[in-house]
Amino acid sequence: MPRRAAVLGLPVSHSLSPVMHRAAYAALGLDWAYDAIEVDEAGLAPFLDSLDESWAGLSLTMPLKEAVIDLLAEVEPTARTLASVNTVLPASGGWRGTNTDVYGMVQALREAGLGPGPATGLILGAGATARSALAALAGLGVAEVLLSARRAEAARGLLPLAEAVGVRATVIDWASGSGATPEAVAAVQVTVSTVPGDAGVAWLDHARRSTGALLDASYHPWPTPLAAAWKGDVIASGRAMLLWQAVEQVRLMTGMDAPVEAMRASLPAA
Repeated sequence: MPRRAAVLGLPVSHSLSPVMHRAAYAALGLDWAYDAIEVDEAGLAPFLDSLDESWAGLSLTMPLKEAVIDLLAEVEPTARTLASVNTVLPASGGWRGTNTDVYGMVQALREAGLGPGPATGLILGAGATARSALAALAGLGVAEVLLSARRAEAARGLLPLAEAVGVRATVIDWASGSGATPEAVAAVQVTVSTVPGDAGVAWLDHARRSTGALLDASYHPWPTPLAAAWKGDVIASGRAMLLWQAVEQVRLMTGMDAPVEAMRASLPAA
């Protein structure tokens, strides 16, 4: 039986997932199909109910990552803690949800040259990507994180999650950085920006001082103002994060090691 997979969301036409997954299937010799399908929150349950055994899995983008949770038979613990499922796989009695965004962040930073044992981090933004960033930094061994968002109450909303993943977190002001000393901000070992590229200009002074690592989840246009001004040598883009989360999705859906370089080579043309 020919196998199928797809990325769901609204909007979804901009997604680079189809080009990466199709490149992987071609390199693996799999005659599989992978499509981009517009599905909103109201249409998600009927769509899942319509799937047959030919479906190997789904990639999810906004606004479905949280909405899907109550529709699944199983949810991997990290995805449940983060309230963010970006990958759906067949399971006994239904579907199983997991999160590969965290893996994508970790691998993007490691590939860029991040060394072992960073102790401190800074996350800019407070949305779904920031939630995954908290788990990623915890997985890298970061023990203390500064949180900053344009809306301070949104940043404070991440504090219970930080505690859940085992990280001590402090909210600092977006405009001034108050809440931590300038020296503490400058000494941060890993900064993750989850805000649109132009919003990062508020942190250009930090970029010019920091010798730590940067993951900027924005990737178009690249470099972002933050990445262009970054003093440190370790800089990972959102495109690298996108690649590595898709690599893990391919492994989970096919049961085969993903052809990383074939997937990477598909991206410039896209």
